[in-house]
Amino acid sequence: MPEKPVDREYTFVQKVWIVGGITALIVILLLLFEATFNVLILIFAGILIASYFRGISHFIRKKTGWPSWITLSISTVGSFLLVIGLFWLIGATVGSQAAQLEETLPAIAEDVEASLRQTAVGQELVEKIEEVRNSGEMTTYISRFFATTFGFLGDFYIILIIGIFFTASPQLYKNGITQLVPPRGRPKAEAVQKRLATGLKKWLAGKFIAMFAVFILTAIGLVIIGIPMWLTLALLAGLLNFVPNFGPLAAMIPAVLVGLAVNPTTALIIAIMYIAIQLLESSIINPQAQKKLIKIPPALIIISQLLIGALSGIWGVILATPLVLMVIILVQELYIKRINREE
Repeated sequence: MPEKPVDREYTFVQKVWIVGGITALIVILLLLFEATFNVLILIFAGILIASYFRGISHFIRKKTGWPSWITLSISTVGSFLLVIGLFWLIGATVGSQAAQLEETLPAIAEDVEASLRQTAVGQELVEKIEEVRNSGEMTTYISRFFATTFGFLGDFYIILIIGIFFTASPQLYKNGITQLVPPRGRPKAEAVQKRLATGLKKWLAGKFIAMFAVFILTAIGLVIIGIPMWLTLALLAGLLNFVPNFGPLAAMIPAVLVGLAVNPTTALIIAIMYIAIQLLESSIINPQAQKKLIKIPPALIIISQLLIGALSGIWGVILATPLVLMVIILVQELYIKRINREE
């Protein structure tokens, strides 16, 4: 009869070393995670680019029945040609309006400051802003927030290259991840990867529909109001709508400042219009565009933007929503479904 294993008794010194070793390992892993998180964010952005190309390719293949290599070529080359065509068609107009906006905004800001100084509350607000600005804290925070891993162009180039590689041979990377899982769990791993890919494609499709709708509605509204730089401001509103919460606010600020150059009433009308469009987008357009997708609580989106943005700056704020979507899908597939089966 085999003897029962005897529990080993550790001395106090040994316990201290074990606890210290585990603590040091956790600290090292956390520091490593923080150091590499920006790179992981860029990789995830590349996955989003690949999801975009593969999503368009899948749509074309479903409608035409063409081979995958043809639809992928149309998806990638067509997207680049579309961007080039848009630059050729409206690039000059947008460029001139952007230059005009750049020249106009400082003067408008000075006028707003002068108007604020005429009231006691406004004077106090201006002094507080100047105090923060002169302390250098705001400059430090803004520079840290907008800091990128390899510079903006470097980051964009890396994201694009990663996206193209993932687009060209996604199965290679999927198989690599699947091989890391024990054989018994590989069918589940493949199913989870498929669910993640489908979720990202649907989210991107819905987001692009919402962005286009916001661009059209904003352009129509600004033209009716009579704002000369309507195209640039509408494009800005459409593009920044990709970022929930903070994007629409950032797009509204220059539009309201341009309205102040006309008169306060125009600025108020523009602010109301932007708020109304965002309410329409969040209550009707976005739910319809993403009706078959997981509903992400608004508070969870803001919390994730703050947490991930604190780690990786601007890229974290931009990519927080799809990251949260992936986490929710993983929790559903790997935890909630298993719990429900056990019950």
